[in-house]
Amino acid sequence: MHPDLTPGTSLFDLDLPDHNAIPRRLSEIAEGDPLVVVFYRGWWCPKEQAFFRRLVQLQDEVEVAYTRLVSVSVDTVPELGAFRAGLGARWTFLSDADRTWLPRLDLLETTDTVHHSYVPTTFTTFPDLTIRSVYNGYWFWGRPTLEDLRRDLRAITRELRPDWEVPS
Repeated sequence: MHPDLTPGTSLFDLDLPDHNAIPRRLSEIAEGDPLVVVFYRGWWCPKEQAFFRRLVQLQDEVEVAYTRLVSVSVDTVPELGAFRAGLGARWTFLSDADRTWLPRLDLLETTDTVHHSYVPTTFTTFPDLTIRSVYNGYWFWGRPTLEDLRRDLRAITRELRPDWEVPS
């Protein structure tokens, strides 16, 4: 992983096509809200499928809590769209099929010599892309649980919102 991708630093403002082939930037997707960014191997990995089924369980909360979720892989745009639809996911998926950002982020899955994919890595960030937490999901148990994500997003939101505490 790139040495600058640690808590307190900024995640790079990726610019990639989404699942509809529309160019997007992470900062635009965040829209001023906390962001969960999930880099994953690809639709074909059973570990990713299991993890993403859990994320689908979280999406209703993410949507009502002024939070954003985005997933990034080396899958092509059509593969992203099919995987997203098959999951019932409503958040943005980004395609780095050209592997533009993969070497810059230094997140290459070195044990996979076929797909040249991302090491599964999840970041929770503030709206300005400042990293709160990093989860290395190379081993499945290294991925964040839904409760880990809730805890991070609660802390980010508490820090961002001056009206967190109801006035007395």
